[in-house]
Amino acid sequence: MRIALIRQRYNPFGGAERFVARAAEALAAEGASVTVFARDWQGGGAVRAVRCDPFHVGRVWRDWSFARAACAATARERFDLVQSHERLSCCDIYRAGDGVHRQWLENRARALGPIARLAQSLGPYHRYVLGAEARMFASPRLRAVICNSRMVRGEIRRHFGVDDAKLHVIYNGVDTDAFHPRVRTEFRSAMRAKLGIADSAPVLLFVGSGFERKGVARLVAALAAMPVPDAHLVVVGRDKSERQCRALARRLGVAERVHFAGGQQDVRPWYGLADAFALPTLYDPFPNAALEALACGLPIVTSTQSGAAELVAPGSNGYVCDALDIAGLARDCADVLALGRDPAAQAAARRAAEPLDIASMAKRLLALYHSLAGGS
Repeated sequence: MRIALIRQRYNPFGGAERFVARAAEALAAEGASVTVFARDWQGGGAVRAVRCDPFHVGRVWRDWSFARAACAATARERFDLVQSHERLSCCDIYRAGDGVHRQWLENRARALGPIARLAQSLGPYHRYVLGAEARMFASPRLRAVICNSRMVRGEIRRHFGVDDAKLHVIYNGVDTDAFHPRVRTEFRSAMRAKLGIADSAPVLLFVGSGFERKGVARLVAALAAMPVPDAHLVVVGRDKSERQCRALARRLGVAERVHFAGGQQDVRPWYGLADAFALPTLYDPFPNAALEALACGLPIVTSTQSGAAELVAPGSNGYVCDALDIAGLARDCADVLALGRDPAAQAAARRAAEPLDIASMAKRLLALYHSLAGGS
């Protein structure tokens, strides 16, 4: 079976891009021929890459030109199925890994003032994406939508009226061998010594880019409000708003307990140093980092607008909060840090992730591909 995967941007620290890399390698291992079409691809292995990088200025031209180039490139070759991770209308399958843009804008508006909400509604980029999204879901070529959470499936059904028969929930896959509770014994002492954190100190971990959306500033504020004076927050990821988050930590008097680690190729040591994981995101269809944390035995705090909330059993392996409720977030973070020292909670976190290994994800994808391609 010949499969084309379309993903515009490859950021080695991004969750969606890591999904594409893992899925492509797993599918190739199952015997599928996989070609990735991208502006830049740093994968390799058995996956063939075709660069589609037309000239552009600005975000609207960037997305429009890539969609045009990728559609033309896939049309020149014969594929059994074309799967896109971008909002374009030349695909048989769309993987809604970035969720529903219309829903994201609604959620983001909750955190904006009146002027910012007006600017968002009139912004040319958002108007372009909303149009591309609507055209894609209405495309007669679209045969299936892969939703990485039940939350996203419900949003697509509600906003666009897509038939349930086209909506398939396939959770992201995690390497359960690499992301394993053993990272605690392998890395904890050395990583804490590197950061100057005592072994007895509770440590909350954040992993991701997009600090505004995913709630780094809210985590800093929650840390300052927590009744745990020796707790630390470690932030792994790179974002343009890091300077503002550092300034906030200084203003709130917690700068010595907030550690910004930047982007990391290997995040396992950082899971190893932590007691719990937090992602109070305004919107996240299904964050890979939360799944990796669970696989490492870390209880998690995430928000009601995160697909990872579907894996949380409150009080057993984590908590679910309103992303904008700082007081509630502070309480949940304090409680999840206590859970993180409980072996039963660590085991419950691991159990939530174990069924979602990469091999199982690849099998579900292949089963869908075979059903669409007539068993070819």
